[in-house]
Amino acid sequence: MANLILIITSHILLLAAIVSAGKGENFAKNINRKHFGLRKEKLTFFRVYWHDIQSGRDPSSVVLRPPLSNSSFFGAVTMIDNRLTTEVSVNSTLVGQAQGMYAGAGQHDASALMVMNFAFKTGKYNGSTISILGRNAVMTKVREMPVIGGSGLFRFARGYVEARTKWLNVKTGDATVEYSCYVLHY
Repeated sequence: MANLILIITSHILLLAAIVSAGKGENFAKNINRKHFGLRKEKLTFFRVYWHDIQSGRDPSSVVLRPPLSNSSFFGAVTMIDNRLTTEVSVNSTLVGQAQGMYAGAGQHDASALMVMNFAFKTGKYNGSTISILGRNAVMTKVREMPVIGGSGLFRFARGYVEARTKWLNVKTGDATVEYSCYVLHY
C-alpha cells in the first residue's frame, strides 16, 4: 500500500511539473500589427539646433559631477533640458526640448555618452519623442549617434542623428549643435 501511495504521489508531482513547465512558453504571443496602426514604415528627416547653455542665471545644462581632473572631461555628468530650435539662433522658433544627460566617457579623448530624448512641442509632432543613446566624439566634425526608439508619431522609431557643432564658447561651455535626424517609424 505504501508503494502504491508513493507511485501515485510521484505521478502527480511529475504531472504537475509537466503542466507548470508549459506555462513558461506562454509569456509572449504574436499580435496583428494593424492593432497598433503599424503599416508601412516612413522615413522622416528633420534638422534642429540644440542649445547647451551652462552660463547665466538660467542654464539649461547643469554639471552634476565635475570631471576627475582639470585636463580631461572624463567622469563629468551633466543633466540637460536644452532648447531645440529651427535655426542656429537660440531665440529662433522653439520646436521642443532635448532632455537627458551626457557624461564624459573617454579617458584619452573628448567623447561623451549621450542619453537624451528629443521631446517635440509643436505641429503634428507635438507630444512625440525620439530617444538617442550613443557615443559623441565631441571634437569630430560630424558625429553619428543611433535613434533607439520613440513615442507618439515616432513609436517604434529607429535611425540615426548626425551632430555638427555650429558654435562653441570654450570659456563658458555654451554650445549650439545642429542635429540632422533620419528616423524610420510607422
